[in-house]
Amino acid sequence: MDKLNKIGLSALCGSLAAIASAQAGEMTVKGGATATYSSNTHDVSGNPIGMNSGLTFTGSGELDNGTTFTLTLTHADQSAWSAGSIGMTFPTIGSLSIASATGGNGIGGYDDKTPTAWEETWGTSLGTGIDLAKGVGSSMNIQYKTPSFAGGTTLAVAVAPGKNDGTQNTDKSVSGDKSQKGNGIDVMLDSTILGQNIFVGYSVSERESGTGASALQAETDHEEAVGGAIFNIGPVKLGAQATVEWLGNEQTAANVAGYRNVGYGISFNVNDNLSVSFGKMESKKGWVSQNGTPTIVMEIESIQAAYTVGGLSFKVAKSEVDNGTYTAGTGSDKEATTMAVTLAF
Repeated sequence: MDKLNKIGLSALCGSLAAIASAQAGEMTVKGGATATYSSNTHDVSGNPIGMNSGLTFTGSGELDNGTTFTLTLTHADQSAWSAGSIGMTFPTIGSLSIASATGGNGIGGYDDKTPTAWEETWGTSLGTGIDLAKGVGSSMNIQYKTPSFAGGTTLAVAVAPGKNDGTQNTDKSVSGDKSQKGNGIDVMLDSTILGQNIFVGYSVSERESGTGASALQAETDHEEAVGGAIFNIGPVKLGAQATVEWLGNEQTAANVAGYRNVGYGISFNVNDNLSVSFGKMESKKGWVSQNGTPTIVMEIESIQAAYTVGGLSFKVAKSEVDNGTYTAGTGSDKEATTMAVTLAF
């Protein structure tokens, strides 16, 4: 009897070990420590020293049928929680992901894909106030992406049900009524063939009229679109894209019709360690003239360089903006030099 018990216990332990192995996952942490120094012209800089303590936590595992899953949490710029997503990739039918904040779903991951050596043209210390196409990417959303087809093409559909309101809900919570935008849906087509990337996307969110004297009244749905191309030619990367946004506001002289952004960039990998780039972005507020609403064009340029050796990177950006925050006049023309040292781990 003791021998039978021992045999039974051994079999049970083996079965439990097999189950534990099938369900086992792992958690990895990557990140970097960045210190910056920013010198802004025609602006009040105050203390120029900044720090980024970015960490990315990634949990991954695999189910019995070959489906893989991931949890990604990003902590950036001393933020308690800046972006997160849960994703599942199925063996033959594509992937599903639930994301919040800047999780990269929908057209939000394509607000500016132009090549740079470091940051987007508007991503330095200038504080341009640029309006970017985000679709449902800033709200709680769920996205389905097809497997790659036609050599390197994917189609993604992301939905923010109920409200595309830019909130990030915790478990067992809802966002409430915090926005004039209702259901939102993004469709994104991305094709990379022979190293060349072309993408196009569209987003629409239902508009609901606000209440109160200062609330904007809805005339049409809120619509956004993005399109662009990135080409790789040896060590050179060239890219250009455009985005348009129609706010759907009632058209009066006091309301903004929408925004239009056009950007391009070129980067050059001098060698394995050094890269340089130039980029320009033009953003027009009130991108059509209607009912006397003036159009204001903001222009941003940035020259950048990045040098990496091992886990150490030195980066510098020389940037300037005209009509910053969509305000005309020389008082809104600014320049900045931003330098950074990053230690990756």
